[in-house]
Amino acid sequence: MAMKMTNTNKRFTIKAFDQTGDRPLELSRPGNMKSHPWSYMELPFDPEYELYNNRMTPASLNNITPDEQYWAVRTDVILRNTGEFPVEISGEDAFKFANYIFTRDINKIKPGRCSYQFACYHDGGMITDGVMLHFFNKLWMAQADGDLFNWYLAHAKDFDVKISDPNVWVSQIQGPKSLDLLEAVIDGDLQKPFNYFDFCTVLIDGEEVIISRTGFSNELGWEIYLQPENDFKKIGDRIWEAGKKFNLKLTGSPVFRARRIEAGLLSAGRDFNNFTTPFDVGLNRFVNMQKGNFVGKQALQRALQRKTINHRVMGLRVKDGIASLGSKIMHNKQCIGEVTSSSWSPYQECGVAIVRLNNNFTDTDSQVEVYNYKNDKLNAHICDLPMYDKNAEIVRGIDRKVPKTSNPWFK
Repeated sequence: MAMKMTNTNKRFTIKAFDQTGDRPLELSRPGNMKSHPWSYMELPFDPEYELYNNRMTPASLNNITPDEQYWAVRTDVILRNTGEFPVEISGEDAFKFANYIFTRDINKIKPGRCSYQFACYHDGGMITDGVMLHFFNKLWMAQADGDLFNWYLAHAKDFDVKISDPNVWVSQIQGPKSLDLLEAVIDGDLQKPFNYFDFCTVLIDGEEVIISRTGFSNELGWEIYLQPENDFKKIGDRIWEAGKKFNLKLTGSPVFRARRIEAGLLSAGRDFNNFTTPFDVGLNRFVNMQKGNFVGKQALQRALQRKTINHRVMGLRVKDGIASLGSKIMHNKQCIGEVTSSSWSPYQECGVAIVRLNNNFTDTDSQVEVYNYKNDKLNAHICDLPMYDKNAEIVRGIDRKVPKTSNPWFK
């Protein structure tokens, strides 16, 4: 057996095969490293992993470059095994409790639907976000990286509620051919309609699984929730085999980096954190100040009354380079904000970024300067988010046009 594991800044490289060199072996690893049931798909491709919710998610694979991943999700279909962490909230007070923890009105979301949710600290700072699945008698909150589990436990004492880990794993199948692949792998017909942010139960090769019309790519797509009773390999092999017809590509985290920036999808811990309120990052519409009490409500009320909104989130196109994370944004020799997410867009042929601007800067249609990781100065232009597809017609399946070529922004 050959095996290599390195740990650098929460990132892990693992290689393990039997003597034939083509069959991955079961690995032993530290207790805080939990591998996705479909990681067997990744091992042949020299994966490099990073921890996300103490789950291993592929940061890179040697079978595909970041640019190839970008085009795969925009033109065909990809599969990415995520580190999303679904937590189950159940019991008599499940919905009452969730209304206290989260900023939206949980009772307004119908069973069989998903909703975008985030939780705040008492001072209005944001903890993390995710997608909530609304069942008839329970909730699953599939969260981004962050410690919501202990936050739930700390606030559950006055509620008849159970907080549990259902040991569910999430994978994303995204791209313009994703629903065609879904139709090909399920037993029977897909429920109609299956709208954006719906979820339902389907059979794949006799295995009952939950799928949702969600994802982090802002492309057409769906997610699958693997439960402990599922035959993981049976389901995975079925999807992988059917996917050959649709040019399915296995990818890592770079697949969504540029695309979610172009779409203005915020990343927890980067584009928002415990120092930013939802109002600082443009998420006002997901805060219901008319509902009952919730954690952080008083602080958010004070912020609105005092108009203490410190920042606003915009996009940035960078000419001939990529802005470094945390780079200062300079305008007329004044620092007007910082870069919070950054990547290269193969479609726009320029660097793209999400930026947090000081709220007193109003000239948003501006040429600015940023810096790359070598501290070289780059010219850039502030822009709105999303950068294109303003009405979200791609993710809803209305716009089915597949980009065949790039569309350079700086010409």
